[in-house]
Amino acid sequence: MASSVRKVSLLPRDIGSLSRTVPPGLPGTLHVLGANGGMSVAPDADFTLLFGRNEPDVHVSVGAGDTRVSRRQGLIVRESSRWVLYNTGGPPIRFPGSRLVLGGDHARLNAGFTPLFVVSSRQEHLLEVRITASTQGRPANAPGAYEEETRNEARELTPEERLVLVCLAQRYLRLEPGPQPLAWAQVAFELAELQPQRQWSPKAAAHVVAKVRKRLSKEYGVAGLLEEEVPQPVGNALNHNLITDLLITTTIVRSDLRLLGE
Repeated sequence: MASSVRKVSLLPRDIGSLSRTVPPGLPGTLHVLGANGGMSVAPDADFTLLFGRNEPDVHVSVGAGDTRVSRRQGLIVRESSRWVLYNTGGPPIRFPGSRLVLGGDHARLNAGFTPLFVVSSRQEHLLEVRITASTQGRPANAPGAYEEETRNEARELTPEERLVLVCLAQRYLRLEPGPQPLAWAQVAFELAELQPQRQWSPKAAAHVVAKVRKRLSKEYGVAGLLEEEVPQPVGNALNHNLITDLLITTTIVRSDLRLLGE
């Protein structure tokens, strides 16, 4: 037991997103981060990591205060040289995109960064996972070998663009159910509160975002960012597609809400 404990360490809540922060660890080390901090587990620690809303009974808290999330929502355990996620609770756990791990089901976790979402009817709760990738040793196709570390696909944004986009996408970053981009008038109002010297207007905020959409369409080939690429009526589709790309590529993450004073 003592040797196992030495191979398990805590992650502070202010460490920042695991999409940008790579904690130290041997290849295969598991890092899991919730809203109140997290834990790192070495691959040979013989340790089962529990997560859920009832903080005293789990190692990593997720969905605290949301009674729709199970007290012990799930666990991550090492099996045959791979980390495996088990959903032991009621609500499903969503991988990026639409893949769901339902209660009683399990899924393998790949090396690199993976955001997981515990889905309740109230909102989605983020659980960040990073597995330190192997960079040498066994060939990539060897049994138990890790996939290449997740590529960094984050888009380049100026500080001003990031601020406007985080404001526009704040409902998504807060994991509200069925989120939509913030209205331009509300974006301008909040930006003016943060930067009164800038004299933000709805048109100015929309212009910043339109430039980002055009640049990402041209430089990165992101589809669905131009008006001619989506069916009428366009509505919020262009900005929704933009925000989705920024979230999937971890260009903006929950910790960016600090730019809004949160």
